[in-house]
Amino acid sequence: MKATLAELEGVLAVARHGGFRAAARTLGVSSSALSHAVGALEERLAVRLFNRTTRSVSLTEAGADLVAEIGPALETIDAALAAMGSRASEPAGRLRLNMAAGAARMILQPLLAEYARRYPRVSLEVVTDDALVDVIAAGFDAGVRLQEAVPPDMIAVPIIRQLRMIVVASPGYLAGRPVPQVPHDLLAHTCIQHRLAGGRIYRWEFERRGTALTLELPGHVILDSGELLTMAAREGLGFAYVEQRGAAPALADGSLVQVLDEWTPPFPGLSLYYPGRRHLPLNLRALVDLIREQDAG
Repeated sequence: MKATLAELEGVLAVARHGGFRAAARTLGVSSSALSHAVGALEERLAVRLFNRTTRSVSLTEAGADLVAEIGPALETIDAALAAMGSRASEPAGRLRLNMAAGAARMILQPLLAEYARRYPRVSLEVVTDDALVDVIAAGFDAGVRLQEAVPPDMIAVPIIRQLRMIVVASPGYLAGRPVPQVPHDLLAHTCIQHRLAGGRIYRWEFERRGTALTLELPGHVILDSGELLTMAAREGLGFAYVEQRGAAPALADGSLVQVLDEWTPPFPGLSLYYPGRRHLPLNLRALVDLIREQDAG
């Protein structure tokens, strides 16, 4: 009872994604076609590989055994094919990247835009997700995250070596109010809140001369993006804790003022990360080379 490579890849994708729809998107096929292919394989093997309900898809014991056996073998095949593909003269095919929306805004220009211009035969797909995901299980070639969030078993390539969060407010808000001299002075002010992807409200982080502290600050406006936080601060709604690059134009034109400068030092920035492979696909290798080129420049 022979199975095709496509059928085995389909089984592995459904197992990793826990469903046919997400697996089909990763493979670039319709969910009905994938379901039919897996069903046909089960019929030929006379073994049920997945338990299916209207709400979930899970591996049977036989399916789990099969996935455990074919997973490493398919990775070896993928690596061999990638090695052959790397002999091509120009990157081509698809490159899927996962990153937070804020990271995408920071690296679109010049990195991703330049990559797209240089390699028009590559289909560059960027999926933004503020929650940290398993990029390999989700079908991505690589991810972009803060260096501190990169999984330890991944290879990391720095894109932006340092970032800095700063505290800002508009001149209008500061008029007639005391300027904070230490972080705890913010407790007497209105602060614009940032809700993270997981649902919790971000606690502002400060550090000076080896002393670190986090504060939960008062505020009745809650937003979920750095861009909106900056806009709200410009409107005089209170203090905001934002990334320095995003606030730079408003600081330059005077519509925002920075405070507590010495309490907000820079920290390690964004890195591209991917699993260690003996043969790196040419389209991903081209991105790594471009990052290093721009870093050297």
